Amino acid sequence: MRADLLLDDVDGLDEALAAVDGFDASLVGGLLRPQPGQADGPAGLAAAVAGTPLAARVAEAAEKTVAGAGDEEHFVALAAARAALLGAAHDALVLRVDEVVGRPAADVADGPADAGAAGAPAHAPNLMVAAHSWLCDLARAGWRGIDHDLVGGAAPVVSAMLADPAQRRLATLLDGFAAELAACCPGAALERVPVRRWADLWSRALLLTLPGAASAPATGSATGRLLPLGVDVHEHPTAVQAQVHAVFEPADGGAPRLVRASVSAPKPDTVVGAGLWQLLRPHMSLLAAVGEGRAVELAGMPVTAEGDLLWDDACARPGAEADVFATARVALPAAAGYAVAPLDRHPARIAVPVLVEGYRVREEASGRGEDGEREEAGGREEPGGREEPGGREEAGGEKHGGERDTVIVLDVAGCRLRVDTDRLPAAGPLTAKAVTASGACLGLLRWDAGEFLLQPLAVERTSRGKSVAVHAGAWAGGTTDKAGARAEKAATDAVKVLRERAGKLLRK
Repeated sequence: MRADLLLDDVDGLDEALAAVDGFDASLVGGLLRPQPGQADGPAGLAAAVAGTPLAARVAEAAEKTVAGAGDEEHFVALAAARAALLGAAHDALVLRVDEVVGRPAADVADGPADAGAAGAPAHAPNLMVAAHSWLCDLARAGWRGIDHDLVGGAAPVVSAMLADPAQRRLATLLDGFAAELAACCPGAALERVPVRRWADLWSRALLLTLPGAASAPATGSATGRLLPLGVDVHEHPTAVQAQVHAVFEPADGGAPRLVRASVSAPKPDTVVGAGLWQLLRPHMSLLAAVGEGRAVELAGMPVTAEGDLLWDDACARPGAEADVFATARVALPAAAGYAVAPLDRHPARIAVPVLVEGYRVREEASGRGEDGEREEAGGREEPGGREEPGGREEAGGEKHGGERDTVIVLDVAGCRLRVDTDRLPAAGPLTAKAVTASGACLGLLRWDAGEFLLQPLAVERTSRGKSVAVHAGAWAGGTTDKAGARAEKAATDAVKVLRERAGKLLRK
């Protein structure tokens, strides 16, 4: 692992992000009557894409917007330019990660061999138009101009969209975004605005209202052996998702690939910690394999062109034992990823499995800057691996001024790599203390607020002269661990009570 490359500058990255930041700042006051200080935002965005096919449309959109005459098509052009810049930043960072780990880069044309076209027809265009109009009204008003009447305009659109499974991706995004805005109304009274986050959610939602943008991805089939690496748990008050990262070895002897498999479930806010697995296990046999440390044999498992397995238990059967760290040392270095869909290309969505060894661990006190914003993402994820804002993965939460935290840092050949302990799930035995005592760490390499971070999925440490592995998803298939068993029992009792109450309400 060339950890030193993580510290080198990426050509053009700062300039691209500066252009995005300039436009995001203009959304704070709104695009209806931009103030003198806001004119640089759209103009900077147009200058950043001047050498691309978007140049003419974005230049016109910037000119009209600065003059206060921007319409919905102009806002779409600006959102597209913003997404293009973040996509370019994503691609540059992923290429850097490939250099760091020495892994083959994903081919843009790669995908399932028998993948079909994704061209699904547009559903309920009137709802798309309504959502499009609401998002443009938000842009005109700006984050300082939002109020309950404006934000409440999304409610009927979301309610109508949720009834159609084909529109739930956008509906989930709009629902989470509107709820977050409503909690901050009126915008004029906000002390601080989550500038990058709200701009991310707005631009993504606006582009998803375009015909064909939210079409189902092309799918093919996968037959071979699946070697799990770890589980990334996304938990929200009303939903939970487990996303399994794995190496897929095709039965035909083809090159191994990095894939994901996800399962989601609604949940009451009283079910937390290890109790989450009770909600997820019935929907995915892969979780049992992860907990037992086994491979999975796939036969015709649907897989998207982005490497997301659309899990079907009928296409899977348990395989032989498979040690995660053996997989990471032998199979992971040669496994390439799939191409990323255009609208999913965002620096905050980078999550590349890597194995880090031979490091020293130290703890540092870290002050959080007043203006720092985390680039995490916010949303629920639909089955099949599609992540939607409203929760943890697109443009993140705020860092509050003056806070001082103790952070864990891995010294890898003299290079500093911070560990993202905030993402360690309470639904497993992997803790910050276990990371501190480790000698090897398998995790997801992410990029956040200008630096690469490592989110641990599993660590290896020495106990009484023996090598012991601790996994974030160790309790996925059930556990005899005392702490995990207690948490599961408490969750079981809570679920029973909730089911009894729900039954009484339904009978009434």
